[in-house]
Amino acid sequence: MTLAIPVGTTTRQRGGPIAPRSPLAKLGASLLLALPLVLTLDVVSASVALVLGLGFVFASGLRPKEFFFRTIPVWVGAPAAAIGIGLYGRTSGAVLFEWGAIRVSEGSLELALATTIRLFAIGLPSIALFASIDPTDLADALSQRLRLPSRFVLGALAGMRLLGLLTDDVRSLGLARRARGVADQGRVRRVLGMAFALFVLAIRRGTKLATAMEARGFGSSNARSWSRPSPFDGRDAALMAAAAVVSAVALSASIVTGSFSFVLAPA
Repeated sequence: MTLAIPVGTTTRQRGGPIAPRSPLAKLGASLLLALPLVLTLDVVSASVALVLGLGFVFASGLRPKEFFFRTIPVWVGAPAAAIGIGLYGRTSGAVLFEWGAIRVSEGSLELALATTIRLFAIGLPSIALFASIDPTDLADALSQRLRLPSRFVLGALAGMRLLGLLTDDVRSLGLARRARGVADQGRVRRVLGMAFALFVLAIRRGTKLATAMEARGFGSSNARSWSRPSPFDGRDAALMAAAAVVSAVALSASIVTGSFSFVLAPA
């Protein structure tokens, strides 16, 4: 028996040369871009990776407003991490300020700067690459190219599709409970009641979906056909090669300048 996965909305038609590339190429490029930043803790490699990684951001085709809203966690989290490391990080060099448990030193400030740049260098290009990945395209690539079990991949895809209904469920439950006067007072009581109702609704919907997919043969171990092929051509390989070049240049710059600092090196 041969079955085809449902065809969902695809992002292949979005602008930018990176958008139509294979999801596996985008995932691989993200990992390759992050490679030098998890091997060393220095400002040079992070700065080089950030500057060169902006090319992937521009090639993603994201509008500035869309890119900003997608990367808000990075813009908020990176400075917050820098403040914490600067105040409580490992002390080295001259101590600039000390008060109680707070100790600001030259080493802690340098580490805070390196960490901030690393978070931007990892987060911004990765979000730009992931923004154009459609869940259905990713499921196609994982099953057809990586040969992952289709039952697991399609089940995960179905679960991801249901996440989009969560907002509508919250709104509908809120209106229904307000109309019935249930938990109309007390924010904690209202939140707990909504959470329990959403939990029960998710279990019921998941059970129905699992039964429907099993009835349609999605759990079969027979060979499966696919409604859309998932190609991986030279342009996809070029995307990963470009990310590898960025990593190599960043590491080389760190080594040449003598700033390379292996993350597992003893303090």
